[in-house]
Amino acid sequence: MSILSVEHLTHTYGDKQIFRNISMRLLRGEHAGLVGSNGAGKSTLLRVLAGDIIPDTGTIEWLPTVKPGFLQQHIDLKAGTTVMQTLQSAFAHLYEIERKMLETAEKMASFEGDIEPLLSLYGKLQHRLEHSGFYNLDLNIEEVAAGLGILELGRDRDVSRLSGGQRTKLLLAKLLLEQPDVLLLDEPTNYLDDVHIEWLAGYLKRYEHAYLVVSHDERFLNQVTTAIFHLEHQTIKRYAGNYNAFRSSYEQNKEQTQEAFSRQQKEIGRLESFIQKNRVRNARQAKSREKMLDRIDRIERPQSAAKSRFMFPVHTEPVTLIAEAKQVQIGYTKPLFGPLDLQIKRGAKIAVVGDNGIGKSTMLKTLLGYVKPLSGTVQFGERVQAVYYAQEHPTSSETPMERLWSLRPDLTQKEIRQTLAMAGLNEKHIRQPLNNLSGGEQAKARLCELMLVNSNVLFLDEPTNHLDVQAKESLRDALKKYKGTVVLISHEPSFYQDWVTQIWRIENWR
Repeated sequence: MSILSVEHLTHTYGDKQIFRNISMRLLRGEHAGLVGSNGAGKSTLLRVLAGDIIPDTGTIEWLPTVKPGFLQQHIDLKAGTTVMQTLQSAFAHLYEIERKMLETAEKMASFEGDIEPLLSLYGKLQHRLEHSGFYNLDLNIEEVAAGLGILELGRDRDVSRLSGGQRTKLLLAKLLLEQPDVLLLDEPTNYLDDVHIEWLAGYLKRYEHAYLVVSHDERFLNQVTTAIFHLEHQTIKRYAGNYNAFRSSYEQNKEQTQEAFSRQQKEIGRLESFIQKNRVRNARQAKSREKMLDRIDRIERPQSAAKSRFMFPVHTEPVTLIAEAKQVQIGYTKPLFGPLDLQIKRGAKIAVVGDNGIGKSTMLKTLLGYVKPLSGTVQFGERVQAVYYAQEHPTSSETPMERLWSLRPDLTQKEIRQTLAMAGLNEKHIRQPLNNLSGGEQAKARLCELMLVNSNVLFLDEPTNHLDVQAKESLRDALKKYKGTVVLISHEPSFYQDWVTQIWRIENWR
């Protein structure tokens, strides 16, 4: 039974048509993934389904009483609210029933008339709480908070002091606690560590209701999906099975479509050639072939999404010892870990791993000098040119073209465009403000900056967040071939494990 029916949906943003005349169904209890290349419109479609965006045309019908729960990529929380208060707000309606029940009990204690109506009301309220599992709420909150690493943030911590990734985790936890009839999840594994991704995968597999999840994490999608919706070239198609089954069917369909297109083009060419040769000397047969040509249901030429390619040149050869930290304590007001001694040698490729909130990003910023160490020193060697890809980066109204040209005014427009095109960004992308682009398109534009600036050391904090599968593979190959030095934070072992030379496990330093 369908709980969601989408018919002939079309939506345009600016001069870009996101999708055209698409239709889809989501079944009750279905665990589905929504996939596609960066900029295909996945996040936009989720927002349309959630009611945040009104489409140009088409209908969206949810089954009566069904209300979706939506996790966006970018959200805000109200300052002055603690972490625990935010989690408890998932059950605000139950706490309100408890308040009414307690008020009723107080009235009964001093009531002198017929107490039966109050006893009846008290019993109904108590039954509703018991039936809803109210008295196990604390256990439920603890389970979800522990599973996603929320407890490490501090129960009484003001949400205004959380990073963007921590806020996303907190709101994901709140949404899971609410247990809506349909979960609409946009990149839920971003900002999660391996152990928390595994917990989330297990939770979703057991989830009784339906969900539609956007993710570029293939392993995660394979674990949690029984159907895949593929958004490509402004159309959508449903595939049964998990992500691997989708990839197999998709590649097979693509080959079959290409073969059918090629055969049809040959037939069209043969008919057109016959018509051209016989238009005068055998007009009757030529006319017959024209009718045959008109009756052909033409197959559209199979299109391929623009592929991303990355290449990071080494501009100057640095000294052997890139950086050395002596007795460094990492943290802000109090140490997260340390004191410790570290060395980064030329050509090293280091993966920095550890739980969320343990201090990985802070360590990178401290090594680069963006955060002052609580104690100790960090010294870079001669001719070291380090560049930094931050996990969280404010967007701007600059276009990718303007941004890159401001960094390299010595280059021509053609050279800038070629670099952006290499990353998979087309002419429309490079002329739009960065804050109008999808998360993946913004990530590609930022990686272009690293391709153009003079450097020989790359500090990368979760660079694969938001990147589609093909772009992620291209970045992995580029870093594998890179002749310089890499310090990488990543929660995806499959991305780095076959090319890094060292792994720094932060837990071992605490």
